[in-house]
Amino acid sequence: MAELRIAEFENTVVLYFQTSEPRVNAYALAATLVALADSAKAAARTLNSGVEIEIVVEALNSGSFRAKVTAVAREAGLFVRNQLVTGVVIGVLASYVYDHTLAKKEPVQVIVKTDEVVVVRGDDRVIIPRAIHDAQQLVEKNPTFVRSMDRMLSSTVLDTRVTGFGLVPSLDSAPPEIILDRELLEMRDDLEPEPKARVIEEDADLYIVKAILERSNRKWEFKWHGVNISAPIKDPNFYDDFAKHNFMIAPGDEFQARIAIHQKKDDLSGVYSNTNYEVLHVYRHISRPRPGRLALPQ
Repeated sequence: MAELRIAEFENTVVLYFQTSEPRVNAYALAATLVALADSAKAAARTLNSGVEIEIVVEALNSGSFRAKVTAVAREAGLFVRNQLVTGVVIGVLASYVYDHTLAKKEPVQVIVKTDEVVVVRGDDRVIIPRAIHDAQQLVEKNPTFVRSMDRMLSSTVLDTRVTGFGLVPSLDSAPPEIILDRELLEMRDDLEPEPKARVIEEDADLYIVKAILERSNRKWEFKWHGVNISAPIKDPNFYDDFAKHNFMIAPGDEFQARIAIHQKKDDLSGVYSNTNYEVLHVYRHISRPRPGRLALPQ
């Protein structure tokens, strides 16, 4: 009997692509990771609207092909010391991958116990902590989560060499006991199509490259995740504080801010790409230390 325990996944999970070669198409990997990140963000917003989840790829490894991803929680642009929500989000993602996909081809038996829920299909058993299962029931009502997970699962087999997919706790774990075969992964859900364009919001650490020192719709230039972006600042309080000389601004300073990201969907891959940005709210201004300059009160 094959058994998988969702409790083994904490804030990290390793994506296992079953292939005959220790590599996977970059296009398939990128599409899978983007959809996974969208799913995690949707789950976090459903469970805790004040926390943003960032999915980061920490390592790649062979053994078929493995990608280790970790969830990191941030709140108002800051690292959240209590990362409990990340374990719940990763648990929900892992649970949905198996619980939902196994039921596509044949009925599953769901056994609800006090502390856990057991999903049984044939000789396969997926054991889910009750708290994770209850969170999944809530997250499944979010259509963005469901569409993103459907896109993620189908993206795993964009590489024709991939014959199956599963999850393991670490890079050196044995192959998963339960591997979802290609036929299951190719079965798409009957869902409303995703919009051609969308706007998402998230917290961001922005480093100033070029400032616009007047209230207007002109775009500032920032460095964000190592990439230059341009965005107007829509936060009226920011300009009020600036006019009162509550702070000084110079290139290299940092804004911890809430941004709106406008995205357009690529019809071929189903992946959204960023088209333009807006800064909705500036939480905090952080001055870069400079010789001979006094720091003003924040």
